[in-house]
Amino acid sequence: MTLAPVYPHASAVSCSALAGSVFRRLVVLCPALEADVAETGSRTPQGWVDGAELAARPEFLDALVAAETLRTERDHGRTPRPDVAASRALHDYLWSVGLLMSGPWCLERRVPRIRPESVRVSLTTGAYSVVPGGFACLPGDPAAGLPGVRVLPHEEALRAELRAAFADHVRPLLTVIAPLVRRGPRALWGMAGDDLVSGVWYLGRMLGEEERGVRAATELLPEPVPPFPGGADFRRLAGREGRSYPTRTRAGCCLHYTVRPAEACATCPRTGDAERLRRLEGDRPR
Repeated sequence: MTLAPVYPHASAVSCSALAGSVFRRLVVLCPALEADVAETGSRTPQGWVDGAELAARPEFLDALVAAETLRTERDHGRTPRPDVAASRALHDYLWSVGLLMSGPWCLERRVPRIRPESVRVSLTTGAYSVVPGGFACLPGDPAAGLPGVRVLPHEEALRAELRAAFADHVRPLLTVIAPLVRRGPRALWGMAGDDLVSGVWYLGRMLGEEERGVRAATELLPEPVPPFPGGADFRRLAGREGRSYPTRTRAGCCLHYTVRPAEACATCPRTGDAERLRRLEGDRPR
């Protein structure tokens, strides 16, 4: 089971226009997703870099990590280690791209094939921009006959397409950033799987449908599915007055705890269940 689709009218509309529409809806629903939609065929603005450039040109990757270092110093008053800055930049990229791909799947049962050159990152603000293009959908989708739309036979094929599209997008970046973050392939793919699951979970919360988001994320990664070394692996925490909360523990760390030692992420292996419950009973986790 996944979140229920809401289809806009598809007649006489290009697939890129439909993709752009759901991206805009996603950005409105998700305040933590700092992104906008770029025009098809537009150039990457000055001060921005696209995903293909990050993977192909070391100077662009160095610039992204340097920009993350400056933002961390500004926001937290602490200079991160080079591997921490690279990990934080990678985590932001994986989470943002993962949500840009999984969001349309959750909202409209459409999986966009976002090429690395179609994702742009601002070196100043860390914001993202995406150029819409084609997508995959199910046979009953009104857009099924449009040029640039690939029709898949069933729900599991669509989930497989999402996993493959995300993996294909991030694989070149994971390869080149590995020496900077000082981690091997298993840890990096664990981080990628974490951020893919996290985006679906987050969108469920933003829709007021957390439990359905948890189920959707679990169906997307029910167990280790190569190249992802782990499944969604949600579990329950028992709270006050008979309440229970979904939680999970990340397989790959973004190293946020090195910047804010007292504020490790809610799903960090360093955050015990008692602390998770304390946060959950008082506030919702980010």
